[in-house]
Amino acid sequence: MRDKIYLVIFLLVVGFLLYLGRDAIRSSVLVSWALTFGGITAVAILIVSLYRFRIELEASRHELARKEAEISVALKVQEALFPRQLPSDRGLQFSAVCIPARGISGDYYDILSLPDGRIAFAVADVSGKGISAAILMSNVQALLRVISTDGSAPHDVCKKLNDHLCQVTSASQFVTLFYAHWDPAECLMRYVNAGHNPPILLGRTRTLSLDTGGVPLGIFADPKFETGEARLELEDLIVLYSDGITEAGQSEDHDFGEERLKTLVLSMRNLPLPEIQEKVMAAVRSWAGREPEDDMTLVLVRAIEEGPQQ
Repeated sequence: MRDKIYLVIFLLVVGFLLYLGRDAIRSSVLVSWALTFGGITAVAILIVSLYRFRIELEASRHELARKEAEISVALKVQEALFPRQLPSDRGLQFSAVCIPARGISGDYYDILSLPDGRIAFAVADVSGKGISAAILMSNVQALLRVISTDGSAPHDVCKKLNDHLCQVTSASQFVTLFYAHWDPAECLMRYVNAGHNPPILLGRTRTLSLDTGGVPLGIFADPKFETGEARLELEDLIVLYSDGITEAGQSEDHDFGEERLKTLVLSMRNLPLPEIQEKVMAAVRSWAGREPEDDMTLVLVRAIEEGPQQ
């Protein structure tokens, strides 16, 4: 940049002198020599500037390639954290997808078969974007898996996660979380919604918003979490999602919205879960009209007859 400024100033001065001494140029050897010297100097400065620009461009390309390689590795590591096989017994059936907006995701979902026969499932959204959000997400994923296996109730799980996050994160970072336990013996789901988008329970004769819980994790040192309950009937469908779904198109002032999501799923609730998932994601992409602005996570849960499905 400095060389470019010098070059511009030099050319302006030369141009001004040429204008003033245009009549003396033809008769003065000194002026002709000065102009020749000035022209050679200007070309030299230009060549040096172009050489430096080329070096900087090559360095930028190498740095970009290095960052892309790091993101690629991080994405593969993150993909390995998501469950590879989803349960299809114990009275529930699942379908899930997470689409990152910028290579790696700050969204998270997990589905666990607990030792006592229950199923735990969760959807979370880490504040922020990029590498920092993904690192915090992997931290939450690892800790949640450890805490869940000891049989803690949903409100205890959220309290332990909150205590940990308050110790390792700044006040500007937080996590919204929906965490639930499914007990097939009672056909009962117990859950805590810690500031997350309320999942939608669609039954044959009812529609519920699962919003009982508390504040997002990592904001307050000792919050209270309330456990909600929902008894599931055969073919009940639960739609869990992150705000990347309902806020798609927000930059154009026309959010996809919860009501549109609810109406869409209701219109095809009898289809297989993977097909519902595919159609919802296609509708969201079509609505947004371009690449996702935020990570998009969708988890579908259906109550089925207990036992493995063929």
